[in-house]
Amino acid sequence: MGFLEIDRATKSYGAVKVLHETDISIDEGEFLVLVGPSGCGKSTLLNMIAGLEEVSSGDIRIKGRSMNGVKPADRNIAMVFQSYALYPNMTVRGNISFGMEMHKVPKPERETKIAQVADLLQIGQLLDRKPGQLSGGQRQRVAMGRALTRDPDVFLFDEPLSNLDAKLRVDMRMEIKKLHQKLGTTIVYVTHDQIEALTLSTRIAVMYGGYVQQMGTPREIYDNPANLFVAGFMGSPSMNLFPARVVDAGGAPAAEFTLAGGETALLPFAGDALAAQQGRDIVLGIRPEAITDEGGADRNSRAVHVVESPIEITEPAGSDTFVVTQWGGRDAVGRFRADVPARAGDRFAFAVNMEKAVVFDPETETRIA
Repeated sequence: MGFLEIDRATKSYGAVKVLHETDISIDEGEFLVLVGPSGCGKSTLLNMIAGLEEVSSGDIRIKGRSMNGVKPADRNIAMVFQSYALYPNMTVRGNISFGMEMHKVPKPERETKIAQVADLLQIGQLLDRKPGQLSGGQRQRVAMGRALTRDPDVFLFDEPLSNLDAKLRVDMRMEIKKLHQKLGTTIVYVTHDQIEALTLSTRIAVMYGGYVQQMGTPREIYDNPANLFVAGFMGSPSMNLFPARVVDAGGAPAAEFTLAGGETALLPFAGDALAAQQGRDIVLGIRPEAITDEGGADRNSRAVHVVESPIEITEPAGSDTFVVTQWGGRDAVGRFRADVPARAGDRFAFAVNMEKAVVFDPETETRIA
């Protein structure tokens, strides 16, 4: 039994079901990220764990105790909101200590806790300021500090970094990860940002349409997506997905697809899992890092094959250059080394590592190999 158990939990508003039967088991000390686009049900599920939304059916248990009907204040959880939810008329010290005062924690113990979290989050110099005098990142640290004083069973984060600029988001991601490693607390974190999900979590639940589409470690989700939605949603740039057909190429299965000029190309598969699928239409999925220039290809792979294809555009990105061609009528993005002389309009040799390729059924959208 997990530390936090979500057992066939649903949420409906009248006749509209926004969260379908959901089963998630979280061990103590795990960092679970609920990720998905707006409206997928992730924030609803977080609010159900917090007690801010009632469970329509099913059960949510923390440490074996059912939370159905238990008030938020009695669940021993702490929540960090997207909007920080700080009291503007109180100092940082007052905001951090407010919850402890409400629970009648003795003043010496409050002061000790404040000092501990201020040191942990490096906000000691801000204790006498008010929220209006703080930057977005500093406010987020204060909101986290207020949650930390609770010593809860579970921390809940509701898109806490979405109001920050890009650089500050990266900095705060690092701080949250350090905090989890240092404290070993159980965290459920909601975001629509798949980079946050991949970098922060020990496990990810990818949600869409009120369902958990796939749950696993960041590596499992990234390398072995269960369906087309997960494949396209996770990763930046996202996985290249284009129509192809399984054909026989010298006694081995290969993917056949069209290039921009209408000519066909072949990419032999790394194994024989599709040997009996000759003539089958598929969706071929290949990550950008598995499509590169020949000099940058994985030398340990035995399944690197070259496709010569016209370059549509190039996108320099500092350490890399993203090179776009067209396969199967779709844009295909490769991640090249920054110094590769690839120019729009050139016909270029794209090296494809087919050990990294995945295959989906175009009708069911589920993975078949």
